[in-house]
Amino acid sequence: MKKHRKMKWKKAMLLLLAGLCLAAAAASCWVSNVLIDMALCRPKESIWDNDAYASVEADVEASYVVDDQTQENMLKAYEKKEVWLAEVETEPVSLVSEDGYQLQASVYSGSKKQHRWALLLHGYGYTGKKEEMEYIGAEYGTRGWWVLSPDLRCHGESQGDFIGMGWTDRLDLIQWIEYILSRDSQAEIVLHGQSMGGAAALMTAGEDLPKQVKAVVSDCAYTSVWDIFSQKLKDWYGTGPFPILYETNIIFQLRGGYSLLTASALEQVKKSSLPTLFIHGEADDFVPLSMVYELYEQAGGPKELLTVPGAGHGLSNYTDPDAYYGTVFSFLQQYGGF
Repeated sequence: MKKHRKMKWKKAMLLLLAGLCLAAAAASCWVSNVLIDMALCRPKESIWDNDAYASVEADVEASYVVDDQTQENMLKAYEKKEVWLAEVETEPVSLVSEDGYQLQASVYSGSKKQHRWALLLHGYGYTGKKEEMEYIGAEYGTRGWWVLSPDLRCHGESQGDFIGMGWTDRLDLIQWIEYILSRDSQAEIVLHGQSMGGAAALMTAGEDLPKQVKAVVSDCAYTSVWDIFSQKLKDWYGTGPFPILYETNIIFQLRGGYSLLTASALEQVKKSSLPTLFIHGEADDFVPLSMVYELYEQAGGPKELLTVPGAGHGLSNYTDPDAYYGTVFSFLQQYGGF
């Protein structure tokens, strides 16, 4: 009788343990899907109204705290952008990606005597769209450059199931490069991106590109999708990538995405021989400053590094516009032949 009770107890414990394991797996799976929906699906402004994302919102806002001088520089940049937009023709253009998504962009006219093109790439999030890059576009445009600024997939007017974080975008950008060359066979092209757009530029640079692509400017890019997600898990929730990010990566691929481990700007720059200018704000609280040093160290080809004291994430061009644009255009003249 005792033996029978013992066996029943063991069986009950095994069933309980199995049930707890299944419950834990289900909960973990649910969390992974929530992370995918939150971080890798089309961003929505309403997400920031949810208390669950309060720490995320605070971290993002902290990256955009600016001093009076930076605010004044922002106002000047806005005025310059508005003058430029009033003077140029803006043309909506589109193409279909290799995997069937409709992608939208704007072409801003430049000097008919020049064949210089800037392919400008915006950052991540519900504010991320082609118009975000018009401030930088004005700097190129007033120098006679033609500008093409796309909405990256799942942003603005472009379609997509999952945000590319630069990785799937790199293939879309090759198509945009081909589009530019179809309009202007003499085009000389620079890729200039901020944050996710900077990572997209670096990831694209590691591909086999037409010789007309002359240089890359990467502003506050991350080393890889895995690295930036791991950093945010640590910053926001005080946890490491194991096990949740590993499980998220598996589920994301099963849902039709890509491997977060493969999506690496660091590995792509190793393969690139393009002249590359790396820029990063020294007060960036969103993408760690250490990442730009890793990228710079591993990059092939001619390279230069600019770090801007006091600049938060994506704010280097406002914090010190003279240093920012002075370095950009002297670099492009020296290494890109512009």
